Amino acid sequence: MTHDDAVRARFGATAEGVAAHAREQIEGVREELRVFLAPLSGDERALDAGTGAGTLALALAPLVREVVGIDLVPELLEAARRDAPANATFVEGDATALPFESFSFDLACSRRTLHHVSRPELALAELARVAKPGGRIFVDDQIAPVDPLLAFELDRFERRRDPSHHRTLSDGDLRDLFAANDLVLIRSKRFTHKRELDFYLGLAGCTGDEAQRAKDLSPGDREHYVVESAWYLCAKP
Repeated sequence: MTHDDAVRARFGATAEGVAAHAREQIEGVREELRVFLAPLSGDERALDAGTGAGTLALALAPLVREVVGIDLVPELLEAARRDAPANATFVEGDATALPFESFSFDLACSRRTLHHVSRPELALAELARVAKPGGRIFVDDQIAPVDPLLAFELDRFERRRDPSHHRTLSDGDLRDLFAANDLVLIRSKRFTHKRELDFYLGLAGCTGDEAQRAKDLSPGDREHYVVESAWYLCAKP
């Protein structure tokens, strides 16, 4: 089984719960994006690569002229389409080989996707490729601890919890990827999340003995764990 197959299997099996969780987040994400992405003219064509059930795309839809979401998992795309306004479309495809022409989006985005991708450098390069000169790239993802041993322990837990997880990138990893693609970082923002372990295990379809084994590896305790994430907004010269 390839890693992409693992992603399809995991999210196909948990699509209903993932979609319900996505719907609950849309309005809150929209209000934060309205500030973080400012200024938006409302005439942008936006891309959400690795859209899942469409949280980011549906949050962006009222703020831009058009938004396109792309994902590997047809069950998640079906859920996203159910809630989609007329200016949001969803297509099946690979974030590391986007089926779009270069320079075709004003805003190219990825939300909580890169840690599911076996070659995140390709996904970031594709975001840079499809962005117009003068366009912007937005990335939101979980961030690995600076201590490599803590980062290893976090990834070991995440893979046990969720087989679609590949590797959590550090802040430095992401900044290096931006620089490698000649992107200029405009602003960033860090978040701390205290997660209820049982909820996130269930969201990933991790139950029974597998859930108990995941709890044994929890970077927190057997009820909660704390993770960091970050938002980045870059400009393409």
